[in-house]
Amino acid sequence: MIAPGVMLYQTSQASSSSKQPRWGLLIDTNMLNESDIDACVSACQREHGWSSAPGSKTDAQWIRKVKLTDPESGHARFLPMMCQHCEDPPCVDVCPTGASFKRQDGIVLVNKHTCIGCRYCMMACPYKARSFIHETLQDQLAVAPRGKGTVESCTLCVHRIDRDGANAEPACAEAINQGDRKAIWFGDLHDPQSEISQRLQALGAIKLRADMGLNPGVRYQGL
Repeated sequence: MIAPGVMLYQTSQASSSSKQPRWGLLIDTNMLNESDIDACVSACQREHGWSSAPGSKTDAQWIRKVKLTDPESGHARFLPMMCQHCEDPPCVDVCPTGASFKRQDGIVLVNKHTCIGCRYCMMACPYKARSFIHETLQDQLAVAPRGKGTVESCTLCVHRIDRDGANAEPACAEAINQGDRKAIWFGDLHDPQSEISQRLQALGAIKLRADMGLNPGVRYQGL
């Protein structure tokens, strides 16, 4: 690793894509309430050092709280909306400098050194998962380099994944999964023996905006 989230791979590894993991999340919205989503957002803020201060022009939102209401019954459901780490990410396709990129393990990131802040990626993302930084930032965390005039989004806690691999747990999942209660699964979508793959096989899930054919790495149950 040459910087948080930036990896160099040997050519031989690049050619064996079938052996590469694809990291993803499975979120069971049946297990989540509004307070849980708030906990996800707060955990992400603490982990990466972002926030939206009152009066600030910067509206960083690595995770958004989305409320879905059944117009007939009035029943409301909440879900966390973050970068979906698409297999075919439109943000990468439109980036003029290559700053938006997808790692071989499926994680979609922004290289802060080459992002010019054009925001094409924000317009291309159908999930509105990216934020633009308008103001000078201070007290940044080493695990999440940020910068004025650049775009940012959920990294899937890539620093934890690079450290712990399949045993990693993103901060949002860690905030929710307590004791025997579990609502967010992280793991390798390419490994049929992983817990996330086993649960997907048994119970199924949906991909948001599946009609666009982006094959997101974040899946939802209960919608």
